[in-house]
Amino acid sequence: MPADYYETLGVARGASDDDVRRAFRKKAMEFHPDRNRTPGAEDTFKEINEAYQVLSDQEKRSRYDRFGHAGVNGGSDQPFDGFDPFNGFGDIFDTFFGGGGRSANQARAGEDISQRVTLTFEDAVFGCERDVEITRIEACSHCSGAGNEPGTAVNTCRTCNGAGQVRRAQRSVFGQFAVTTPCPNCNGSGRSFETPCTNCRARGQERRRRTRTVTIPAGVDDGMQVRITGEGHAGVNGGPAGNLYVQVRVQDHAVFWREEHDLVHRIAINLAEAALGTTKPIPTLEGDAVELEVPAGTQSGSYFRVRGRGVPHLRRNGRPTDRRGDIRVMVDVAVPSKLNKYQRRLLEDLAYSFDNGGKAPPGRRRSAASGKAAARKDAAAAEPADDNPADADAAPVGDGGEGNEKQGDEKQRGLFNRLKDTFSPTDD
Repeated sequence: MPADYYETLGVARGASDDDVRRAFRKKAMEFHPDRNRTPGAEDTFKEINEAYQVLSDQEKRSRYDRFGHAGVNGGSDQPFDGFDPFNGFGDIFDTFFGGGGRSANQARAGEDISQRVTLTFEDAVFGCERDVEITRIEACSHCSGAGNEPGTAVNTCRTCNGAGQVRRAQRSVFGQFAVTTPCPNCNGSGRSFETPCTNCRARGQERRRRTRTVTIPAGVDDGMQVRITGEGHAGVNGGPAGNLYVQVRVQDHAVFWREEHDLVHRIAINLAEAALGTTKPIPTLEGDAVELEVPAGTQSGSYFRVRGRGVPHLRRNGRPTDRRGDIRVMVDVAVPSKLNKYQRRLLEDLAYSFDNGGKAPPGRRRSAASGKAAARKDAAAAEPADDNPADADAAPVGDGGEGNEKQGDEKQRGLFNRLKDTFSPTDD
């Protein structure tokens, strides 16, 4: 018993025209004989075409809903209008498989090949060459694609007279219709061989494994693909070969990540460096380092740029330009999670100074000797001695004039310098 058309397409009886069309396209892509070589795929493909021809036409669908297969078939398993599943797709076949209604021996382009390569971050930025192994369909090396054993005769098929197609009449309750199908004797080639090629068995093609060197342009990103024209499967009946598409996967980098044409790098500075300013070496993909001046008062999350050391820009044709992006340096101000006694005392003094207009905390006037002794007692780095410690830590006096303000700024900066010394690593 013929299969139900709705079940064949996998749609409900109340499905809309758009649902029927989407279901057909999905099934046709899956079972088309040029894409699916499994046994039975061609028969399934014919059933899908038959179901779609009925359900996509409102009049035929209405008759099918009322009378079943008897309403659309004239006593046979073929649609009543003599639809040819290989040559009658119209615009839908054109969309998915390169054109419908074509002669079986018409030239057709070969299919494309897709391959994947994995690149290091540096290779993707600067470009490289990679050897790619592919297995593709080529013209038979023994018969040069002719299909016959070299030196033997090639004749015109007597069944189709070289047309590659045959027409047959089909009767139904609605009348007689002509159906065009590929010639069963020559499989649509229009030729018959006195002695078929012993290598390809008259197919004219064979599978060969090849290695191709692919040039990856500078600046490619993860997910991009590079097209190599004419390196795909060979065409049919003299048609052009398909293309090779190389899909690029880029590995992560240890210190950079990419945002379009810019490279992003993160550095950490301590509290004192953020307040006083500092100089930090910034790595580059070329292997050298660039000195970056971090200004005083830098806030956490600030960005700075190293111009022209990023990723090359690509033209629309895939070729790199002379323009390059930048290295964007993101600054994190590291807040210490643990403090020793000396560091805690310095931060407490700093907090007091901030809250009291730059004044030094009372009772903190220490000599250089007492400062060194306290530092040794706390097992911390030695406190740097000031040339005039009494002046350095003394509270400002007078009526708060300009001289006192300057003196307060110097005291506060001296405190920052001691913070910077204790938080920064020292050279032994």
